[in-house]
Amino acid sequence: MQRHRYQPTRRNLLQLVGLALGARPLYSRRPGLAQSAVRPAPGLPAPRHVETNGIRMGVYEAGAGTPVVFAHGFPELAYSWRHQLRAFPGAGLRAIAPDMRGYGLTERTPDPADYTPVNICRDLVGLLDALEIERAIFCGHDWGGVPVWTMPRLYPDRVLGVIGVNTPAFGGQPSPPEEPPLIVMTENYYFATFQEPGRAEAILERNVRAGLEMLFRRGWYWSVENMRQYPEDSAERTMDFLRMIQEGNYQGELFMEPEALDYWVDTFEATGFTGGLNYYRAGATGADPTPTGDIEVPSLYVGAENDTILRPSSSDAMVEFIPDLERHIVADSGHWTQQEQPEEFNRVTLEWIGRKFG
Repeated sequence: MQRHRYQPTRRNLLQLVGLALGARPLYSRRPGLAQSAVRPAPGLPAPRHVETNGIRMGVYEAGAGTPVVFAHGFPELAYSWRHQLRAFPGAGLRAIAPDMRGYGLTERTPDPADYTPVNICRDLVGLLDALEIERAIFCGHDWGGVPVWTMPRLYPDRVLGVIGVNTPAFGGQPSPPEEPPLIVMTENYYFATFQEPGRAEAILERNVRAGLEMLFRRGWYWSVENMRQYPEDSAERTMDFLRMIQEGNYQGELFMEPEALDYWVDTFEATGFTGGLNYYRAGATGADPTPTGDIEVPSLYVGAENDTILRPSSSDAMVEFIPDLERHIVADSGHWTQQEQPEEFNRVTLEWIGRKFG
């Protein structure tokens, strides 16, 4: 298996981004908000901005009909849904993909308490209000999955249905694992190393391209078979993302097209990663506990065969509290399902939407 070693380079973030982009910021500067120039995503309709829950949010839209709101995770962007923004309008749907709070064209408030799932739901409700939409289907991946599963628990009158991508709805009684866990939990597990402000940023922002190329891969640690073979103290088995970036011995292959990766790099060089990392840090603030309870809207869980963190079995308990639940596992896909296998993802989700909502 081919291996690549990356040599991190240092840069002056603000100066280089300003020179490279040669563009004015697409939103106004506000006190306490870190702002930099971010260009719109290539190949998508021109974004619009809406005011919601105290922030200015960048939003991409395409099509007309039943609205579907797409919520991305870390370290992603509205552009994570580019394949859906192009396919869903042809099925008579209105596809809506915001850059979530802390990302891209949307403002990046500094307080981690602003990034709880409950407050992100407030962002999404404000988005519906700004677009004059009464109810929508919500589709979320990774950290975007948590608020979309929370929406029907907090705002059932605004939700037609939910599609959770890789991320399960939490609640119920988890089943005992059928096999030994793939991940060996230590203090270097990525979720733990993301907690200290500045620690992950120092590594991710030293060489943005190298960090993103480590994450957006097929195979390597996004392979169940591989994970079973790695030593227990390896960076892979302990999911020590920061160590993997620093070691630079990348395996597998990038799944993302070069122009898409270039857009990711440009954007995160402009914004940094703190906004996205604040989703991991929000829980420690104790703000806005996430509610549980039954989910009474049609729901679809789409898992991935080789997501080694969010295993498809993590959705097993959902049958206890979601009466109208369907589940589908996408074969030959790691964590980035809607980008790795867009045709299969679109087929499954559009078929489900067609049956449930006509």
